[in-house]
Amino acid sequence: MYYILFLALIGYLIYLVRKPKRKPLRAFDKKWQKLLEENVYYYRRLSDIDKQRFGALVMQFLSEVKVTGVNLELDPLDEALVAASATIPVFGFDEWEYAYLDEVLVYPSTFNMDFEYGDGAKDKNVMGMVGDGYMNGKMILSRNALRNGFKNTTDKHNTAIHEFVHLLDKEDGSIDGLPEVLMSHQYTIPWLKMIHDKMEEINNDTSDIRNYGGTSETEFFAVASEYFFERSDQFKRNHPELYSMMVQCFKQEPKYVAVRKK
Repeated sequence: MYYILFLALIGYLIYLVRKPKRKPLRAFDKKWQKLLEENVYYYRRLSDIDKQRFGALVMQFLSEVKVTGVNLELDPLDEALVAASATIPVFGFDEWEYAYLDEVLVYPSTFNMDFEYGDGAKDKNVMGMVGDGYMNGKMILSRNALRNGFKNTTDKHNTAIHEFVHLLDKEDGSIDGLPEVLMSHQYTIPWLKMIHDKMEEINNDTSDIRNYGGTSETEFFAVASEYFFERSDQFKRNHPELYSMMVQCFKQEPKYVAVRKK
């Protein structure tokens, strides 16, 4: 009996030593508010109460997940955009913690599948990636893609949100386009049928969903989610059934109001 208790105590002490330590929670002050207000359209459309909650979630994310620049010096805008990208897909949930993420690596530019970038690297066409294998727990984002995703609010494209949706998909153990932790069991079959129909439309060039969404169920879910969060008005108008399913998944309806040109 004492031997078992001793082993349990040793195990608990090892857990305490190895348990990742959170960074101190920074205050959501005017600096962070200004960064989000000026750069994140989703945030600007929130009520004052929801803005406070969004800001708290941004600060919580930055206390739990390390954001590291690779051969570049990050500034608060980069951190704010990474944390906003993580917060947007899960804002409809009371609590959420990304189980498969401990660090986001921000590269200066696009990279290849061997994580190489710069002048000597070939096939540098990757803008974002969720790590696997020895890179498990990591996400890689191109800084250019990260910033451009928030500069253009009408192109239905946001690389960082795309990658965080992949992480949500991974919560059930695999990235397969079937986010079981986000949807009730009764929606699984209708969801699969719907995405196959929508992928067929993409591949037949009869859809306004980005072509990359037609390559696999996995990419369809992430690409459609970008569209859902970037242009919810157009998404709802052009894909009402899919829109309803996404509302069920994410438990929210993003607000989008087109800005009229003067």
